[in-house]
Amino acid sequence: MPSRRALLLACSLCGLPVIAMAQTVVIAPPAKQGYWWYETPEPKKADDKNPEALTKPVIPPMKELATWTPAKIRKLIEQQRDYAATVLTVDAVADFWRLQDFARRKARAFAGVTQIAMLQHPELNSKSANPMVGDARSGLTAEKDSIRRAYLRSHAGEFALVMFSRTTCGYCRVQWPIIQRFQEEMGWQVTLVDLGSRPDVGRRFGVEVTPTTMVIRRGSQQRMVIASGVEAYPNLSQMAYQAVRLLRGDIRPEQFMTGPGEDAGFFDALGNGPVSATDPRVIGGDLVETHVGVEP
Repeated sequence: MPSRRALLLACSLCGLPVIAMAQTVVIAPPAKQGYWWYETPEPKKADDKNPEALTKPVIPPMKELATWTPAKIRKLIEQQRDYAATVLTVDAVADFWRLQDFARRKARAFAGVTQIAMLQHPELNSKSANPMVGDARSGLTAEKDSIRRAYLRSHAGEFALVMFSRTTCGYCRVQWPIIQRFQEEMGWQVTLVDLGSRPDVGRRFGVEVTPTTMVIRRGSQQRMVIASGVEAYPNLSQMAYQAVRLLRGDIRPEQFMTGPGEDAGFFDALGNGPVSATDPRVIGGDLVETHVGVEP
């Protein structure tokens, strides 16, 4: 067993504190840190990267640039624009416009290939369903008007048109003759409601703006606003046509912009299958009746 002197010498050389008690040498454990102990953290090393530092963008050769995605090209153009606007040198500005010219030619090339694709796949081309030639377009418009009129007249006994107005509303005096024309051509019942004398009706139907025109389904609480403000007759009849089809469940909300004769065609959003997760065909069901404007 080492002597007391030898043990003390060994502890002193190792830097360990010792407590002498009688003939026994006790090695003290390291001091514990108290609850309120705090050690100053080491300062963080300065970050050499400055996000605001001006850096000249690297513009790759045209051959490499041609393989980049549009998003990557757009980012490079933005970087070069900011750089050129900061340094304002002829070379920097010219490089920016060279990139813009590359993007323009890229877009032109895409448009050219698109025309070929439309010719080879006419089902993807709107001209197949919407001719731009004057005579053909006039004939198509007449056909759509005929389909719309026949549909609305066939449901004249099921729906009515209500226009909400006020005696102080000058626009209402413009809209009312249009509503009367709709009555004459479609055979619908139309009603004029003065919110000045019947504010309770306005509150019931949630109408504040005049003129407001609404389609109401008889014998139910289904209704739908088809015009807020003055609306031209062609637009009014088209909106009435779409509202009736929606309220009757003939179309889904996704098909609200489908015009007469466009069902299952190019302009039918659901012509080639469902596009919405809420479509019953996505979740394995059948098309269901759509209810719009039903009070609880």
